[in-house]
Amino acid sequence: MRLTTKGRFAVTAMIDLALREHTGPVALAAISQRQQISLSYLEQLFGKLRRHELVESTRGPGGGYSLGRKAEEITVADIIVAVDEPIDATGCAGKENCLGDQGRCMTHDLWASLNAKMIEYLDSISLKKLVEDQLARGISIEEQPVKRAISSQPVVKPIKVNAPNSVFALGNAFNK
Repeated sequence: MRLTTKGRFAVTAMIDLALREHTGPVALAAISQRQQISLSYLEQLFGKLRRHELVESTRGPGGGYSLGRKAEEITVADIIVAVDEPIDATGCAGKENCLGDQGRCMTHDLWASLNAKMIEYLDSISLKKLVEDQLARGISIEEQPVKRAISSQPVVKPIKVNAPNSVFALGNAFNK
């Protein structure tokens, strides 16, 4: 079994999201920049993660993604399966037709057993554990205030006029 960039990037992006979720929805552009992952690739991955309800999206100004469940309820196996990453070491994709019409190969049970162990292992690691590992390593999370385009308070700026506002004021300006 070989884990492709799809699975690796999905897990990396989910860790990044979970690390910063407390500040509100996280923009994919920010994850893309921090993790050096193509934005369009992240959009594809997060579409799949959203369909599996691992993330939720918030539209509009200040929008982005947040976890769809608690970090302790999301496993690495959930993430990898959500992005269609095959976790399969068998040559037949589990169909038991390794040799075509002749059935299974001699090592089919070995590889099927390895699949079960891999899934069991990946299912035992939660997103919360991965986040805690990153924090223990001393990863720094920049604290940036969430920028909102729409304010709850209207902005009132007084208008300063330096020009005379009437003919009489104009005349008075010249008489000085």
